[in-house]
Amino acid sequence: MTTAPEAHVAAFDSRPDGTWSAPGRVNLVGEHTDYNDGLVLPFAIDRRTECAVKITDDGFIRVASTHSAEVVSVEIDSLTSNCLDGWSAYPLGVAWALVEAAGKNGLADRVRGCELAIASDVPIGAGLSSSAAIECAVAVALNELWGLGLEQMDLVLACQRAENVAVGAPTGIMDQTASLFGVEDHAVLLDCQTREVRTVELGLAAAGLSIMVMDSRVEHAHATGGYKERRADCERGAAELGVATLRALSPDDLPRAKEILSDRVFRRVRHVVTENERVLDTVRALGTLGPTAIGGLMLSSHASMRDDFEISVPEIDAAVDAAVQAGALGARLTGGGFGGASIALVPTADWEDIAAAVTEALASKSMHAPHIFVVRPSDGARRDD
Repeated sequence: MTTAPEAHVAAFDSRPDGTWSAPGRVNLVGEHTDYNDGLVLPFAIDRRTECAVKITDDGFIRVASTHSAEVVSVEIDSLTSNCLDGWSAYPLGVAWALVEAAGKNGLADRVRGCELAIASDVPIGAGLSSSAAIECAVAVALNELWGLGLEQMDLVLACQRAENVAVGAPTGIMDQTASLFGVEDHAVLLDCQTREVRTVELGLAAAGLSIMVMDSRVEHAHATGGYKERRADCERGAAELGVATLRALSPDDLPRAKEILSDRVFRRVRHVVTENERVLDTVRALGTLGPTAIGGLMLSSHASMRDDFEISVPEIDAAVDAAVQAGALGARLTGGGFGGASIALVPTADWEDIAAAVTEALASKSMHAPHIFVVRPSDGARRDD
């Protein structure tokens, strides 16, 4: 893979001042709960996006990427959220959000022009949050180089604002939180209502377990697809039940919800309410019994996403079923859905057999051959050089 410093030299004919990186993430449990003020339990992975940056004095921000031959240049004084599109909306959207934050904090004079080059080995469109990895790598780089002094949660919110406003994807804060707060061999428990973050030890290696990612190669796009419709259903359900967000509901509220809501909206609500419970149950299981105890919760989560939230696809379902039949302790879709990847909790000793079984099962259905690889819970965004 071409590194970000190499890409910087190729694009701008100069060495960068430094290189920062941020990881993608896998969500262990807690899907589509974040924008409902709910609970999520993701972890940062050992696949990262690098951002190499050099400060300039000409008042422009220029971005290059190994994924595109295009170099995009925008004058800082004319940088607005509605002037961005395509891949560059992610890094430039973060720059816009940080320029905005600098102005609010009386630090506008610290903002300077820069050249950014981005390289990544986080698969695009696989549900592993390649977008948040870009955003967080850029955010930690510019926060340091511009001397803004923003805390991690400030950067999370700036990245979310970039994705919501500049990119147009109505996502929550889970992805950026995992990417910024990640710790090796830990998951990140995030309460999206209070923004409280704590890490939860996973102990996968000690238990002889690994997380298998099964990328379906069916690409999804959060800014389009069914993501906006699912979010609208959740908001409709909350409004009709008289609560600010679905976080206010518990399983005891579901009988009343079933009487009031349409069948579709009720099923969306039931997924979110029960998924919040599964996050808590997973944290308790990890703390008392260890990672071997969470497989059933992963499977319940997948069934809820498949049947109630309706965000799975046949390729994902086939991979989940095949992995479990071959010996995985649990498996589920991860990410926003409508394609992307699933994950399986597998005995490390059985890795090859389970991977082969999944590949064979999808081939028998004339589906795309999945891209199967291991991910390890890893540290969050940082400066590398």
